Amino acid sequence: MIQGFQNIPKVPELKKRVFFTIFMLAIYRLGIHIPTPGIDTAALAAFFAKTRGTLFGLIDMFSGGALRRLSIFALGIMPYISAAIIFELLTAVVPYLDQLRKEGELGRRKITQYTRYATIGLSLIQSFFISIGLEKMVLGDVHVVPHPGWGFRFLTMITLTSGTAFLMWLGEQITEKGIGNGISLIIFAGIVARMPPAIVNTFRLLKAGQLSIFKLLILLILMVAVVAFIVYMERGQRRIPVQYARRVVGRRVYGGQSTHLPLRINTAGVIPPIFASSILMFPATIAQFVHIPVFNQIVNLFRWGSLLYIVLYVVLIIFFCYFYTAIIFNPEDVADNMRKYGGYIPGIRPGKKTAEYIDKVLTRLTFAGAIYVSLVCVLPTILIKEFHVPFYFGGTALLIVVGVAIETIAQIETHLIARYYEGFLKSGKFKGITG
Repeated sequence: MIQGFQNIPKVPELKKRVFFTIFMLAIYRLGIHIPTPGIDTAALAAFFAKTRGTLFGLIDMFSGGALRRLSIFALGIMPYISAAIIFELLTAVVPYLDQLRKEGELGRRKITQYTRYATIGLSLIQSFFISIGLEKMVLGDVHVVPHPGWGFRFLTMITLTSGTAFLMWLGEQITEKGIGNGISLIIFAGIVARMPPAIVNTFRLLKAGQLSIFKLLILLILMVAVVAFIVYMERGQRRIPVQYARRVVGRRVYGGQSTHLPLRINTAGVIPPIFASSILMFPATIAQFVHIPVFNQIVNLFRWGSLLYIVLYVVLIIFFCYFYTAIIFNPEDVADNMRKYGGYIPGIRPGKKTAEYIDKVLTRLTFAGAIYVSLVCVLPTILIKEFHVPFYFGGTALLIVVGVAIETIAQIETHLIARYYEGFLKSGKFKGITG
C-alpha cells in the first residue's frame, strides 16, 4: 500500500490529477467558513445544537457542517443529488428520458443538462424556505436574523443557490480533470472533516475518566471489523456465467468466448438509507416549527433511537433497496441485449427464461444487501443509546466514506498499472465497487 502511494509522483499525469483534486477540495473546505450575510451565527449555532435526529442534522452531515454555520455552501451538493435521483426515477416512467438514456453519450449529456437546471430550481426553493425559517427562529430574546424581510430572503436565495451551483461545477471539474467522482469526493470530504473533532473529543473524555481504555480498545476493534465488513460486502458480487456463440461474418469469426454478468450484493448503494432517514426525520423537522401537543406526542413515538424508529428504519431500507434496484436494473433489457449479441446463460433458455433467472438471483442478492445495509445503519443507534458511545460511528456516512475510498483507490491503481507501476496489491488487481 505504501509503495503504491510512493509511485503516484512518478506518473506526471496522475500526480497532476491528484494535486488538482486536493486543490479543489481545499477550495470547498475554505468556502465552508464563509458565512451568509445577515445571520447571527451564535444564535444559529445554539439552534443547531437541538437539531439532532432531524433533516437539518442529516443535511448538515452531508454538507460537512456548512449548514450549521449557514455558509455559502450551506445547501451543499444535496440539491444536485436529489435532482439526479429524481431524473433517474423519471427515466423508468417517462419514455422521452428513457430514449435519451439509450442514445449513449449524447443522451446522457442532455439528461445531465436537465439535472443542472433542476438543481438550480431545487436550490432556489430550498433556500427560500430556509430564509423564511431563519426569520422565525428566536432563542430567548435573540433573533437569528436581526433584519428580516425580502431583502434578506433574496440575498439568501442568491447566495445559497450560487454556492450549490459552484459546488456542482467543482464536482464536475474534479471528475473531468482530477481523480475519482467529484460529487462523491465533495461529500466524502465533508464527512471526513468531522472526524478530527470527534477524535479530540474522545481523548478528552478518556482523559476526564468518562471513557475507559478497555472500552476504547473494544470500539477500535469494532471499527476495524465494521470497515472490513463493508469493504468485503461492497466488493462482493455474484457472477453469472455467460457464453457467446460463434458468428461468422465474411472471413471473420466473432464471439465464442465465455464471460460473466456481475451482480452486486448492494446494487442500490447508499440511496435506501438516505431515503429512509429523510422520511423518518421529516416529522421531527416539522415539530421544530409547529407546536401542536398531539403532533408532538406522535413525533416522540418516532424519536431517534426508539424501538419503533429502528424497526421502521430497517423496513424502509429494505423497501427502498428493492424499489431502487428495480428502477436502475431491468432483467428483461439485460436478457434482450444478451440474445441480440448471441449470448446465453448455460442451462437457461434465452429470452424470458433468462430474464426470470436473473430476476430470481437479483432478488436474493438484494435481500442480503438490504440486511447488510440495515445492520450498518442501525449500528450507530445501538452504540450510542445502549453502550453510550460518545461519537457517531457507522451508518450512511461510513458507507459513503468506504465506498468513495474504494472507487478512488481503484482509479489510482488503474493509472499506476497503465504506466507499468505496481498498484496497491502485490497480487491481483484492486477492483472498485463497479468492477
